[in-house]
Amino acid sequence: MMKLSIVIPARNEAGNIVRTLTGLREHLDQAGLHNFEILVVDDGSSDGTGDLVRIEAERDPRIRCVRNPGRSGYGRAVACGLEHFTGDAVVIYMADASDAPEDVVKYYYILRDEADCAFGSRFLRGSKVYDYPRFKLVINRIANFVIRLMFNLPYNDTTNAFKGYRANVIAGCRPFVSPHFNLTIEIPLKAIVRGYSYRVIPITWRNRDVGVSALKLKEQGSRYLYTLLTVWFEWLLVRHDTRRADGEVFQPWPVEPEVSPERPADAPGRP
Repeated sequence: MMKLSIVIPARNEAGNIVRTLTGLREHLDQAGLHNFEILVVDDGSSDGTGDLVRIEAERDPRIRCVRNPGRSGYGRAVACGLEHFTGDAVVIYMADASDAPEDVVKYYYILRDEADCAFGSRFLRGSKVYDYPRFKLVINRIANFVIRLMFNLPYNDTTNAFKGYRANVIAGCRPFVSPHFNLTIEIPLKAIVRGYSYRVIPITWRNRDVGVSALKLKEQGSRYLYTLLTVWFEWLLVRHDTRRADGEVFQPWPVEPEVSPERPADAPGRP
């Protein structure tokens, strides 16, 4: 089986992290996807988040905790996790339980059988969104509309952090330069510009029940703009230099779906 890594950046998420880990582990095991690792990156937490993760790791060796050794920041924490994951594919997952573990299973089969990248959208038919703050929703739709225009994309939720990539995509999109939430657009836009295949599916998202989001829109605007323009200029001027090599063309994971006992009957991509 393809090994799946799940990278979870966490800063002061003591109120959420155990529930997030438990939900992920139980759902993946129930789906028959036992070959996985959950890698939590403790991003300078002061509330014992790392200690809680290490307790869970003692119970299940598939859970690991690493500490971001440098300056804190969502992008820096994710980049740290992407330096340490060991799977054939990786999913970036939020520590606040806003992402649905059943969507991780869907991503798994996309990455194994269909495409280099698995992207979710909260704004497609079949998506479910709970308690999205109204102001953030308006800003989100404007930002994604601008991204779609600039890159001529059909994808309408590039800013969503919850995405999956094959390991070769992560290698092909380095170096990562976004230290904060702007990394959520840097990786997928680089992957698209550099010629990696992707599939988009509707996903479920719910607002956190505990704690406060670290995303501050007033602080992030200039950072998103910097990242957006950097990748856009790559697309306009030098994309032939950075585009994936011919030898990197996607090949499905060599497992026949019809003989995989773990595959649920309604999994995406099943004949």
